[in-house]
Amino acid sequence: MCGVVGIVAKSAVNQAIYDGLTVLQHRGQDAAGIVTCDESNLYLRKDNGLVRDAIKTRHMLNLKGNMGIGHVRYPTAGCSSSAEAQPFYVNSPYGITLAHNGNLTNAVALHTELVQHGSIFRSTSDTEVIIHLMAQSKSESATDRLVDALRQVEGAYSLVAL
Repeated sequence: MCGVVGIVAKSAVNQAIYDGLTVLQHRGQDAAGIVTCDESNLYLRKDNGLVRDAIKTRHMLNLKGNMGIGHVRYPTAGCSSSAEAQPFYVNSPYGITLAHNGNLTNAVALHTELVQHGSIFRSTSDTEVIIHLMAQSKSESATDRLVDALRQVEGAYSLVAL
């Protein structure tokens, strides 16, 4: 069980995402993370612990932009290292960040196939499988890449992407 939030607004979203994660804290107390985006940059802060411990005021000052996503983690898969904290980010072929709650029942098989095709994983989380599927998609747009990835995964989940 985890909690995810995504917001697009006309003004800064860092505080609203932080507040949303605090309300969702009961869904995960292992780790917390926020990614925000301004016109051209992604800003990421994630770490183990409660929202208030993982994301301090000094971090909030760096989370700029009017859109963003957040995640609180309860470890049902993977271990409790900070490498498992979400959102996950990959910069190839362009910046993609994703937070996920759920269970991909075919994650192990997809992971094995992705590694055989050159993917390098930084965590044991099934969430990272989705990002690698997007990165290996031949589609042009980020939306089409996400659709391609989600057609390959099995299970029950919710996610937010930026």
